[in-house]
Amino acid sequence: MKTLSAINALPYEHAAQAIEVYHRTILEGFRAFVHHNSALLLSTKIPAKRAVVVFGSDHGLCGGYNERLADELFKQLERHGPDAIPARVLCVGTRMKYALVARGILTEQTSLPPASADGIGRLAGILATQIEDITRQSGPDPIAVDLAFTERTAGSAQEPVLRRLLPLDSKMIADLVDQPWVSRSLPCFTMPASDLLAELVIGHLFSSLFRASAEAMVTENAARLALMQQAEQSIDDRLEELKAETRSVRQSEITTELLDIIAGFEALSKRRPRPAMASNYPTQR
Repeated sequence: MKTLSAINALPYEHAAQAIEVYHRTILEGFRAFVHHNSALLLSTKIPAKRAVVVFGSDHGLCGGYNERLADELFKQLERHGPDAIPARVLCVGTRMKYALVARGILTEQTSLPPASADGIGRLAGILATQIEDITRQSGPDPIAVDLAFTERTAGSAQEPVLRRLLPLDSKMIADLVDQPWVSRSLPCFTMPASDLLAELVIGHLFSSLFRASAEAMVTENAARLALMQQAEQSIDDRLEELKAETRSVRQSEITTELLDIIAGFEALSKRRPRPAMASNYPTQR
């Protein structure tokens, strides 16, 4: 299982790196759009609906992977208070669904996690369609979408995160506005600005869902690998303890046997009659 987890994590890691390159291309498209249109106008309306996509594990032997993410999501939803917009939860993984239900978080739809790196695109497409359906149901009102998944941190650690997907991050847009276009040719496009913006948002949505799914699969296999290593180390430590205990018991048995031999020898020595001492005087006749 340890070797299998190490092998399985590598394709997902490559997929996460590849989608990062694609996402940077999408951001460059946003930069070109912002440069051509002076600024990207973001909606200031309060979102009428909220959706959360939770990426969990559907396999065992990975410790409290799902439980930690469910606890973090429960804390985040609890901070908004009872007057907050009810979140429509889209879940990835049946075990993740059970962990959420145990904390009072009902899921609207549950999808199966990808069985391989080739299935990440399929899952991202399904989730994008589900988000589009929720957006269509909200009508002209904006919708807030968050991604909840486990992310790698420095030092090979992991932590659950809740990241905003929609509306577009205002800080990200502000950074794009501040960055000058460093090129000998200015960006230009021929398609309508609204259509281009819609395509860029769709690309941003797909790449973010793809990356979150790939990152979740990497951390899941990493958690399983770490758990297997801990189990292996625990077994080795227990074996050493048993060997030490066996040596101690054997040494005690040897000591007991030697003491029994010495005690028996002393007991036999005390019972043996002493020989009569010869007299130095001559016998009278």
